[in-house]
Amino acid sequence: MGVFRKRPSNLESRTGVRWLLYAWLPAIIMVAAIITESTHTFSAANTDGMFRPVWEAIFGKVDNLRWQEIHHYIRKTGHFTGYGLLCITSLRAWLLTFARTLRHMPIGAWRARSALMAICTTVFVASSDELHQYFMPDRTGTIVDVGLDTFGGLCFLGVIALLFWRRGSARSSN
Repeated sequence: MGVFRKRPSNLESRTGVRWLLYAWLPAIIMVAAIITESTHTFSAANTDGMFRPVWEAIFGKVDNLRWQEIHHYIRKTGHFTGYGLLCITSLRAWLLTFARTLRHMPIGAWRARSALMAICTTVFVASSDELHQYFMPDRTGTIVDVGLDTFGGLCFLGVIALLFWRRGSARSSN
């Protein structure tokens, strides 16, 4: 979490594949999870059987019509959360990457550029995922989901900004 508070200063000696893995592996893992969840295995028809027994064990039986609505909201919450986590892991990667290459920038500009790139990464992955789903027979790719995914990223980014980038913490961390 340190990279969210202040710009790392000891990065000059870190190079090569090991450095890239350190910076980008969490974001790559999130992209891999999203790609996996974009397959037939995680289509609505298949996740129905995964989620319903758990829901009913916790909250009791529900009729089919009500379950369809609940299942829809569970899946959309997954979109929101998954892409929020992608945005945060991308933010970390961009912060580390730009900490090396943009040392001359003020900390606010470094954070803003990293945040913008994290959102761009989130939109790119969301758009690619929905385009992929559009061509799958048992999936649907929609622009609405790209918007939901982007909103998830923006909300998670907002939490980081509130927790770590408030005006007072910016002065003490530079």
